[in-house]
Parts: sequence; C-alpha cells; structure tokens
Amino acid sequence: MNGIKNIIFDLGNVIIDIDFDLTYRAFAELVGKPMDEVYAEMERLEVFDRVEKGHFTDLEFVQFLREKMAIEADDKTIIDAWNALLLDVPKERTELIFKLREKYNVYVLSNTSNPHIIEVNNILERQTGVKDVKDLCDKAFYSYEMGLRKPGTEIYEVALKEQGLVAEETLFLDDRLDNLQGAEAVGIKTIHVEAPKSIMDYLGGWV
Repeated sequence: MNGIKNIIFDLGNVIIDIDFDLTYRAFAELVGKPMDEVYAEMERLEVFDRVEKGHFTDLEFVQFLREKMAIEADDKTIIDAWNALLLDVPKERTELIFKLREKYNVYVLSNTSNPHIIEVNNILERQTGVKDVKDLCDKAFYSYEMGLRKPGTEIYEVALKEQGLVAEETLFLDDRLDNLQGAEAVGIKTIHVEAPKSIMDYLGGWV
C-alpha cells in the first residue's frame, strides 16, 4: 500500500455495524409473512436499488412500501423497520479515522438512503459524540444524492474526479467483494473488511 494518499470508507459493516436480516424480519412482522418471502418481494421491487439511487423522497418511499407491500402501519413504524438493520458505531473506529485524517485525505462512499443517513447520524452522535458522518471525513459521497450506486464504476469515477484524486493513490475499504471489484476496475486499491475483523485490524498500524 505504498503511495496511498487517500482512504475511502464504506459505511455499512466498515464504520457502522449492520444486519440486513433485521430489516427483512421487521417488515415480515409488519406484513405477517415469512422473512424469505419479504426478501424476495423487496428484491422483485428493487427496493434497495431504487431508494439508494434517490428515486423517492422520504414520503414517496414510505408510500411506495405501504402500497406495494400491503403494509398497514404509520410512517414512523415503516421507517423504523427500514432502519432496523443499523446497529453500532464503535468509538474506536471514529477515533482511528480522525487519526488517519492527520496523514491522509479521508472520504466516505456509501450505498444508502436519506432515512438511513438520518439514523446513522443519530447513532453516531449518541455512541461517539460525532454529530454527522460528514464530520468524520473530507467529503461523504452518498448514492442517493449522486443517483449512482456501487458496484457500478461511475460512482467511483465521479468521486475521484470531483476531488481530484489519483486512483492508484487511493484505497477503498468495503465489506462486499462486488463493490471492491467495481473500485478495482477504475484502478483504486482495495481492502476487503471481513468480520470478525474491523478497520482497526487493517489500518490500526497506519497511525
């Protein structure tokens, strides 16, 4: 990893722990169906792809889920189910990122939605005292704001171009191999964050 000047972090299972099954289970309880049926239905409706590309306002998203999945619940209950996958942000991770910023340009690039980011920031402040993901880094790139989504190469190309970064001087950390392959396709170096390891294991010696 010689020559690295820029580090880009994914959010889920890199900065914040997540578990998608918790969201599928929460929706299964709302509609009274098995979790595997809910998963299949959300895949058919391309829920994550559409919301993470910014196709809905928050109100439109809630109404879309209510209508397409026959959910009889208020807006807050639906958003809470959507956010159920979001878990903890260990403070040691944010402390490491701040130390890395003393030596490197640091960014976040995530497939995410506005309701998720609102709740991520709530968890972040509650558990670490940091009010916003944007306070952790030089720039946060969110798929729903860009209209682009990993593992497509364009989202990486846009981030590099906007910040004037050289791909070969840039490191990207993600928990998904397909996302890493998208980054590698444009020349970015990568690290696969695999549980039970965390960014502390991969980058702890960099500070």
